[in-house]
Amino acid sequence: MNEIINYFSTIPSSHRAMILAGGIAFFWLIETAIPFVKFKYNKWQHAGINLFFTLTTIVVNFGLALLLLKTAQWTTENSFGILNWLPELNPWLFAIVGLLLLDLIGAYLAHLVEHKVKFLWRFHLIHHTDTWIDTTSANRHHPGESVIRFIFTTLGVLLVGCPMWLVFLYQTLSVLSTQFTHANISLPKKMDNFLSYFIVSPDMHKVHHHYVLPYTDSNYGNIFSVWDRLFGTFKTLDRDQIVYGVDTHMKPEENNKLSNLLSIPFQKYRSSNS
Repeated sequence: MNEIINYFSTIPSSHRAMILAGGIAFFWLIETAIPFVKFKYNKWQHAGINLFFTLTTIVVNFGLALLLLKTAQWTTENSFGILNWLPELNPWLFAIVGLLLLDLIGAYLAHLVEHKVKFLWRFHLIHHTDTWIDTTSANRHHPGESVIRFIFTTLGVLLVGCPMWLVFLYQTLSVLSTQFTHANISLPKKMDNFLSYFIVSPDMHKVHHHYVLPYTDSNYGNIFSVWDRLFGTFKTLDRDQIVYGVDTHMKPEENNKLSNLLSIPFQKYRSSNS
């Protein structure tokens, strides 16, 4: 465990970039060779839009990184947060508890609130407009949503009391998890179902991308599936019945045009038809 702590305490930005790019490349190759759904789309054009949003997410996170770093330092120096209030834990248990709590506050809670608060949904909606879910869809987030997510991540670091190495470890696992769950691949059903008891599996997350309620408002988990199961937001749907997108924005000019996607949060609000 000490090796992991040491590595993520000083992980170079170049390594983090390589993990992001390497994950996309890895799942891109797999889904190109053996796609779950044979989409009739311009994969490069689609990827261009999603990679633009990936870039804006990186810029937002980089621009606000000092705030996250200072928050983690403050919690450590002042012994603030849940991890610091618990009895001393084995390093492995410390990491597992920290990752679970970060996932709850920084990801699950953020995701749930974005679906329930209309103003926040306007920004998160861009992620759901994608009708061709593949690994590039993982970071399809409006810059406004990237700021919202960063706020929740910082709140999670503060309340959980995370050292920075744990934050970097969580972010690395989060990137790989979202690329995996959005990739246009399918696991054997029994394997996928088994994984869904512990982590968010591809089938589990793809239900969240079904175009109508109540499925859109389910399976909010990021890495771990326990929170959806515990709080009653877990749903299943046969993979053959899933239709990607969101029913209010199913036209190509609405969901596959960058200028429109950027302006969606500022357009007239549309309620779901389901």
